[in-house]
Amino acid sequence: MDWSYAQKELSGCLLPLYGDREASIIADWVMEALSGMRRLDRLMVRATPLSDAELAGYERYKAQLLAHRPVQYVLGESWFAGMRFFVDERVLIPRPETEELVEWVISEVAGAGAADAGPERRGGEGRLLDVGTGSGCIAVTLARRLAGVGVVACDISEGALAVARKNAAELGAEVGFFELDFLDRDAWERLPSLRWLVSNPPYIPVGERLAMARHVIDHEPASALFVPDGDALVFYRALGEFARERLGPGGSLFAEIHEDLGPAVCDLLTALGAREVHLRKDLQGKDRMIKAGW
Repeated sequence: MDWSYAQKELSGCLLPLYGDREASIIADWVMEALSGMRRLDRLMVRATPLSDAELAGYERYKAQLLAHRPVQYVLGESWFAGMRFFVDERVLIPRPETEELVEWVISEVAGAGAADAGPERRGGEGRLLDVGTGSGCIAVTLARRLAGVGVVACDISEGALAVARKNAAELGAEVGFFELDFLDRDAWERLPSLRWLVSNPPYIPVGERLAMARHVIDHEPASALFVPDGDALVFYRALGEFARERLGPGGSLFAEIHEDLGPAVCDLLTALGAREVHLRKDLQGKDRMIKAGW
């Protein structure tokens, strides 16, 4: 089997699961991981047979993908904000809309002058907390892009924090990590004073689970995805109450939201004392993120 045939075969096998475009992208990603070469370089060796080790790797990857395991977990990597993050089933796979949230945070925080504050201002007025950090993609990106801001992050999952710490170390980001249940108000006392709060919390009602793709519901951590049908705003309520009590002057909350819950989240945060709440659409035209100021 040569490289050209392997890519065509894998793409064809994945077509019923993902559709033509996504199947082609996944196949290309797998071929790059196996060969260590990008598409243009592989064109030069497309008729070259795979070695025994490469063929074994190809069959192993194909079997996992056909079992609906996400390619990011199969390969142990996911790209976010131009960086390669390690991921496995302990954490959610980073999404493009979360990158949009991060870019909004960067523009607002840098605009507030925090990026030039320097290490001496890493107190409440220059510190940011990422709630439910998972892979650490938000915290690591912000720590690298906002050099004057002290970034800390928390998660309830010990396994997720192990992944986040690995990514912070490998990507050279200085982040302080806390293992705690953010819904437990008593745990808030362990967190430092802050100016900014960022989160991509669980927000999908459990009732929507059956309508979701198998590669998501069978492999990604349910605790990072779902909330009770009767209380879909549970994490936004906690974030808003924390922001009201703990953010410093001029503090802001940024959060990713369910596309159907924008007005409800805005009303909730307003009721909790937010001075202003901004709802923003993602590049797909869906209500996907909010900023609330206190």
